[in-house]
Formats: sequence, structure tokens, C-alpha cells
Amino acid sequence: MYQDLLEKKKKISVTGLGYVGLPLALELAKKFSVIGFDINIERVELMKKNIDPSNELESSAFENKDILFTSDPTDLAQAHFHIVAVPTPVDEHKVPNLTPVFKASQTIGTYLKRGDYVVYESTVYPGCTEEDCLPILEEKSGLKVGRDFKIGYSPERIVPGDKVKTLATIVKVVSGSDEEALDVIAKVYGSVITAGIHKASSIKVAEAAKVIENTQRDLNISLMNELSIIFDKLNIDTREVLAAASTKWNFLKFYPGLVGGHCISVDPYYLLHKSKQIGYDPQVILSGRRINDSMPSFIAKKLVQILIQREKSPGDAKILVMGITFKENVSDIRNSKVADLIRELMQYSINVHVVDPHASPNEVAHEYGLTLIDNPSNDYDAVIIAVSHNEYLKLDFDYYKSIMKEEPLLMDIKGIYERPQNENGMLYWRL
Repeated sequence: MYQDLLEKKKKISVTGLGYVGLPLALELAKKFSVIGFDINIERVELMKKNIDPSNELESSAFENKDILFTSDPTDLAQAHFHIVAVPTPVDEHKVPNLTPVFKASQTIGTYLKRGDYVVYESTVYPGCTEEDCLPILEEKSGLKVGRDFKIGYSPERIVPGDKVKTLATIVKVVSGSDEEALDVIAKVYGSVITAGIHKASSIKVAEAAKVIENTQRDLNISLMNELSIIFDKLNIDTREVLAAASTKWNFLKFYPGLVGGHCISVDPYYLLHKSKQIGYDPQVILSGRRINDSMPSFIAKKLVQILIQREKSPGDAKILVMGITFKENVSDIRNSKVADLIRELMQYSINVHVVDPHASPNEVAHEYGLTLIDNPSNDYDAVIIAVSHNEYLKLDFDYYKSIMKEEPLLMDIKGIYERPQNENGMLYWRL
């Protein structure tokens, strides 16, 4: 298989061309013949024009690549090594929504041939690939794993917005349904991943490794968030505490904040779901999720408390929220906790304006029913810096004071500024 792929006698397909699938497809297309498949016709048409719909890649990333972009599933019949990189979100009840990965399995199963490989990259719970996806492949294809085709799992580790830790420079975990599958899958990924390959002993181990990476980060941030709530009540600056504690060599430096996006705030629910299925009710993981999900409410209440202390009615207040993407310097607004914060503020009848130089106004309107303004006014009672975009790092306190009324309040959620020695009439607050 590997030699045939290398000599382009056989093709690789990548299903799902989002933040994960597109960079992977283009990287593989440097050495292999690739079919990039996505059900979103508009996205595919943009990619044909060397445009990344996610605004992560430059047009040069598309040049000199052996790749066919298509929204026609019949093109998958040409491929022999299939990679699934579709999103795996949770629904409104925080239950894993595996519809995209199941539909992708059905589509690939329809065109699966003897000797083919199917590798999943989508984040799932341990056991999902073999217990949930494999039966779909076998049913749709009429083939049997091991005898007719092979499967594997290689969790994605894409970091949106990071121009240093790119796909090729991050160690890739791979797994396979047998030793031969593991060897071939490792060779395919190893041909484009310069950081190296880690061979997991089983597909379940690889699945579990992925889901705990972000669960660990979620728990560490939840501890910082809980500490920030405690320290706020004690009138202690959390960032100053962390700076002092970090002087010890083995102190792990995490920071409080809004935990959104499609990874850290989602992956733990996949592990929670599987844990409950097998009869164990997790305590620590669920507690961390509750704390992180409650932070928009905590911040909104804090702002209202300060307004009332300053004898300002929340119903008459006008607030500017700067940034709505889930992290800095990206256009991705999926599962943005800033949107939750805005809704919390609106619950108090506060007039909220929102700006973001990276977010698409149409996407924000469609996803959250919120309107982005082009330019801030100059009569705000408070400004909330919710995302640390590079554009905001260039601003100073004089700018913020210039767009606020008397007794200005600056809430720095991301802690991008040092606490001013002399606030000079402006109250500065940060997590």
C-alpha cells in the first residue's frame, strides 16, 4: 500500500476540509495524490481558487500540490487510503454529536474496496472507532476488517492560529487494527510529519490519549478559574499570585479565562459520556467543566456589581466587548464563551456593543444572532477585552479612557496588560 501511494498508483482521500482536514490534505499532497472531499460546496469552490475558508492558510499553501478538491462523493472511489477529519461537537445537552463522523463512515463505506485503509482523526471517546464506526463501514461495504480492509486512528493535534506549532512539527500518534496497518499508517504520516511518530499499542489507547490531552488542560484552567474567584473575594490579583508561585521550578503555569472552542471545552464531554456508559460517574472532570462553563456568569455579575457600586444602573449602561472568536488571532467563533458572556450581560438589560477584527459579521449573526459593529463609539461605561488579538496589544490605557465616560472600567479577561501603578481615574480589573 505505502509504495503504491508513494508512486501515486493509489490515492489518499481526506474527508472534511476544515481546520484539521485541509492542512493535512495539503501536507500529504506534497508527496501523494490526494482527493480532498467536503460536503460544503461553497467551501470546496473557494479551495479550488486557493482560498482557505478558515483563513488559516495563505494561498501559497495550495501551490504545487497534487490534490483534487471535490464535493462529489463518487470521487472517493478513486482512493485507497481514506482519512476522516470531520468535526465531532456536542449538542445543547453536552452529549457527543457523532452524526458527522457516522455520515462520513457511511459515505466512505459505500466506496470502500478490498485492500483499502480508513483512518479516523476526529476526536472521539475510547472505543468509538471500533465499536461505532467500524460496523458502519462493514455494513455499507459488505467487507470485513482484517480480511478485506484495515482501519486506524490518528488523533488530530492542529492548533488554530499557531504559526510555529504546525502540523508537521507536532509529534503524531498513530494506531492500527493490526501490526501491518500500524506500520503502513505510520509510514504514510511519517513521510510528512518531521517531529516524529508515536505508535500507540491499540486504537483505544490512541483515542484515549487524544481525549485526555484537552481534558487535562481543561482541569488545569478550571483550577485557575476557581482560584481567581477566591482571590477576587480576597482582593488579591491572581496574575501576581501566579507570577510569585511560578518561581518554584515545578509549578505548572496555567491562567484563568474563558474556555471555548472546539477542543478544550468539548473533548471532556466525550470522556464523560463514555465513563457514564460503563457505569462510572466522573467527579473531577465534571467539576472542572462546571467551573469553566460558569465563568461568563461570574464575569457578568462582577461587572454589574461594580456598576452598582458606582451608582450606575445596569439597564442604562453601555458596554463594549472586544473580541468574540474562541481564541486570539483566529476567525473561528465555534463554541465561543464570549458569546455566552454577552448573553449574560444582556440578561441584565445592558446595552452591549461587540467588535472583532477577525470574526465574520455574517457568521456571528448566523451562529449567535449578534451584530458586530465596525467602529466603537466614545460613550461606554465599561470595556471588556475578551480576546487578546494582536490588534488590541497595541492599544494603551489612554485609548480605552478615550472611548469611555466618567469613572471608566476596563475588564481585562485575558490579562494582556500589566496592572497600572496609577489607574488615574480608570478602574482596571482582570481575572
